[in-house]
Amino acid sequence: MKLNNGIEMPNFGIGTFLLEPNDAENSVREALNMGYKLIDTANAYRNERAVGRGMRSSKVKREDIFLSTKLW
Repeated sequence: MKLNNGIEMPNFGIGTFLLEPNDAENSVREALNMGYKLIDTANAYRNERAVGRGMRSSKVKREDIFLSTKLW
């Protein structure tokens, strides 16, 4: 979908709900390396740091990743 600023954002991505930190890190890294560009997480999932590690360890540049999170 095209955002108001003209950037194209993916319509689907990987969610991290119910993923333990180790699984979240691995899943995010592999999803990004396979072509996913949208990651969804939340503070309540208790895996946000692992999601960040997965993003850093992927081959994808941070500016090419859309990260959505939720607050209480």
